[in-house]
Amino acid sequence: MTLRIGIDLGGTKTEIVALDEAGAVRLRRRAATPGDYDGILRLIGELVAGAEADLGITGATVGLGIPGSLSPASGLVRNANTQCLNGRPLDRDLEARLGRPVRLSNDANCLALSEAADGAGAGHGVVFAVILGTGVGGGVVVDGRVIEGRNRVGGEWGHNPLPWARPEEHPGPRCWCGQRGCLEAWLCGPALAAAWKGEGQRDSGGIAEAAAAGDEAARAALDDHADRLARALAAVTNLIDPDAVVLGGGLSNLEHLYAEVPRRMAPYVFGDVAAVRLVRAKHGDSSGVFGAARLWDRR
Repeated sequence: MTLRIGIDLGGTKTEIVALDEAGAVRLRRRAATPGDYDGILRLIGELVAGAEADLGITGATVGLGIPGSLSPASGLVRNANTQCLNGRPLDRDLEARLGRPVRLSNDANCLALSEAADGAGAGHGVVFAVILGTGVGGGVVVDGRVIEGRNRVGGEWGHNPLPWARPEEHPGPRCWCGQRGCLEAWLCGPALAAAWKGEGQRDSGGIAEAAAAGDEAARAALDDHADRLARALAAVTNLIDPDAVVLGGGLSNLEHLYAEVPRRMAPYVFGDVAAVRLVRAKHGDSSGVFGAARLWDRR
């Protein structure tokens, strides 16, 4: 029996899944993510060993999704929100620990791969997948293949500026990457919370309920957020014209986005039609781990 193991390394939790040849889940577990690099290596080693022992197999393929990417110049992790990963040869260290090759990709790429394979983007040739959560990421899949690009920054729309910015939106909030006005700084969960409750707030949970109950600040924050997301996705549409745009991450649960954003995109899409299929990720917060396992499907 051939099994594919996927691991989604998040800032607070790490998930492992084992898929069989048909894509059925044979095992799935979660554990708290350690705060140090050696602890992360140890945890992943224990999760893989435990999964194989329980399933009675050895030598499963291993794919890993991380909130960052490998530099094609140095082979080291860069741009990871989990800071202890940066500057480390994570794939090589894991290969030494596990005794087999490991395929590693950005977590948004894994989301896109999973949803294009058998999720909300299944059956579509070009899928753009978005993570809207604590951060903002993106991934592009064309005919079942992740487009990582020469510099391995394919799909990193979160660190482009807000398109068609209005005078009051200049120069934009400071982003952790060092730039100002990045989409991540405008569209992430903490940015939505700050727009609703004021600077320093990071939890946007309950904002939809507050808006429905008549909270004008919540309504205004959601309206601005939807408008900025629409402009951002219109720019993507003008560039790659995806067959489906899949939303993942915590903010993908905001129901109004699926009607409001396509409507607001229309004036910015360069064409006589703006038929954009905007859908929620079918696999929810497990899309990333399923996609990590699928890194071995095609290369």
